Amino acid sequence: MKLYEYQAMELFRDYGINTPETVLIESPQEAFNTAKNFKTKVVIKAQVLTGGRGKAGGIKVADSPLAAQEKYEEISKLKIKTFPVEKILLAKAVDIAKEYYLGITIDRANKAIVLMISASGGVDIEEVASQTPDKIFKLSINPLKGLEQKALEGVVSSVFEERSQVVQVVKILNKMYKLFIENDCSLVEINPFCLTKSGDCLALDGKVIFDDNALFKHPDKEELSNPEEYSSDEIKARESGLSFVSLDGDIGCIVNGAGLAMATLDIIKLFGGDPANFLDVGGSSNPNKVLKALEIILSNKKVKAILINIFGGITRCDDIAKGIIIASEQIEIKVPLVIRLIGTNDTQGRKLLKDKGFEVYEAMSEAVKKVVAVG
Repeated sequence: MKLYEYQAMELFRDYGINTPETVLIESPQEAFNTAKNFKTKVVIKAQVLTGGRGKAGGIKVADSPLAAQEKYEEISKLKIKTFPVEKILLAKAVDIAKEYYLGITIDRANKAIVLMISASGGVDIEEVASQTPDKIFKLSINPLKGLEQKALEGVVSSVFEERSQVVQVVKILNKMYKLFIENDCSLVEINPFCLTKSGDCLALDGKVIFDDNALFKHPDKEELSNPEEYSSDEIKARESGLSFVSLDGDIGCIVNGAGLAMATLDIIKLFGGDPANFLDVGGSSNPNKVLKALEIILSNKKVKAILINIFGGITRCDDIAKGIIIASEQIEIKVPLVIRLIGTNDTQGRKLLKDKGFEVYEAMSEAVKKVVAVG
């Protein structure tokens, strides 16, 4: 679950990480009044759950209350990567001496947490990683042992030369790590992290992502959830108990089990197709789940064909077949439907479907080739 910048900044302040003074504003007049109260330059920042705000004109500096009002009006009309700007943050401008990047995330390949520091702050860290990876200094952290202070000081000293700065940054990174662990995050990022001309350290921007799978341990975080993060299909799927992720292709997929679902997407790509979604109906044999899954996929006008790929263990193939039949009687399926059933009660399931005129396969490769051909 992603947080808006203003939410991340509030969380930083809760953990003792200094940020500029900020106010979430809702009108041009409020922008004018807040800038007037600040009595300094201000930064007007679009709040959207995507990157590239600066390049899209979503971050502007205003040197007067009237300019703040004008900038607010300009930014409020923007759409950034399909996201309309519905929230705007106003922050006090600061005298920046140098910008840096600080981040903590998951290194899944090495089964560790990784801390990253770079003197190339204020730009896309992905660009730095691909073009000048030597500018990013990393520290791998064993989550069972925690953050080792000597190793931390060593990596911080690779970027910050003055001892006073090293001490400040080490304290901030310890606070970031505490935030990361206590809230089951998958990312805590400050970019840019700023050293001011007076020698202070500030988080000028923040990104925090909570692990969705751990949210049940943090019911207080649910209220921070932002509908903008999810498509309408993803919201409907969650309400129906389905694991669903929208993709950009045109072949709808209904599969049981996350591993099989991922393999199905890979094989569709292998045979020249382009999946429209990840959808795992789970281990349940509830026919209504199949109905809901088909309704969600068919609401995507880009979908040209649908593949149902079931390997029945706990999931009974005959119940899945009943769900498909119920769905076909209740909703109009205008695109080709290709079905693969194997596993528990697969013979009964295939017979039910064949009796209703559906084409059913046992081999996954054959089913995938068929759906790619007709899609």
